[in-house]
Amino acid sequence: MSSSRSMLSILIASILVLVTGCGADATGGNPISGAGIPNPTPVVTRNWGDLPAGRNWGSTAGVDIDPNDGHIWAYERCGAGTFGGGTPINCDTNPVDPIFKFDRNTGEVLANFGGGIFMTPHGIHADSEGNVWVTDFANNSAGTKGHQVHKFSSSGELLMSLGTAGQPGSGPNQFNQPNDVIVGPDGSIYVADGHNGQGLTSNQAMDEGRAEGSTARIIKFSPDGQRIKEWGQIGVRHGEFRTPHALEFDSRGRLWVADRGNHRLEIFDQDGNYLDSRYMFGRISGIFITDDDMMYAIDSESSPTGHVGWRNGVRIGHIDEDRITGFIQPFEREDRVYQGTAGEGVAVDAQGNVYAAEGPNSLSSAGGAFTKYSVR
Repeated sequence: MSSSRSMLSILIASILVLVTGCGADATGGNPISGAGIPNPTPVVTRNWGDLPAGRNWGSTAGVDIDPNDGHIWAYERCGAGTFGGGTPINCDTNPVDPIFKFDRNTGEVLANFGGGIFMTPHGIHADSEGNVWVTDFANNSAGTKGHQVHKFSSSGELLMSLGTAGQPGSGPNQFNQPNDVIVGPDGSIYVADGHNGQGLTSNQAMDEGRAEGSTARIIKFSPDGQRIKEWGQIGVRHGEFRTPHALEFDSRGRLWVADRGNHRLEIFDQDGNYLDSRYMFGRISGIFITDDDMMYAIDSESSPTGHVGWRNGVRIGHIDEDRITGFIQPFEREDRVYQGTAGEGVAVDAQGNVYAAEGPNSLSSAGGAFTKYSVR
């Protein structure tokens, strides 16, 4: 056998070991396609949640569980199926209330607020004190809204805003496309900032993105909103990101970052020191870690031309292993042949029911901004 054929055989064998040894579940299922991996929530409820009369569902990327009463916090983009600056419909041109609290059992609206404050909501977090945090991803044409993080009481009172309204940048009081926000165990605030790194697919493009001021970073604030530190830039090394799209803490107080463009999860301590990574959860848009440290990661972006072969859906596994033990199938879509389409945000209630927040890729297939996947 020639040396080139020998090397090819070794490469193929190595890939098979990686996929079947590191990623497959105990039954031998395929973590890339989801085939053979059990679905713990097979009952699908499309178009879940009530919507006030006269409104149409827009896209979303955020959903969370209230840690005090177990109900569902989420938002929709004021009827906008697309998102970002320049869209004809957004929360600036259509200033209805984008933030919702839903009854987890019935979908009834328990609270609805936030109108007139946002341009494009993106990340949402419900903290242990009953407050709700939402990031605003893009600025309006007047430069008076967006690129901020807002903290609300459970009744909708605006308690704090971080960042300079409508003015993106990397200065001491600026964000540049904030994706998500979370409050840490000691009350510190963490913001994932910078969305466009995922589209930079060469070293030259990443160099140019950094030079132009594009960000890919985690910024830490004190509980009262004072900036403490930041880490990260556009790149592929550990501690660098290509779109840090979602944040979550585990029971040990470690911060998990969905590094979407790099197709991985990065794990840090609360000071930003890199600890570990996971690679078997797809091109990840949203994450949720349950009280027993099960990771739910939703893949909304793997496609026939991006992260080829990986199927959309929710991959489930324990945080201690890079191994998939559960998989929630996506909706089918003709132009995503074999790969389907799924939401961008994910949350899990105490009964194990899963809630998906449907983004622009999946909104029309799902039939509404939210889908509930229930246990039998």
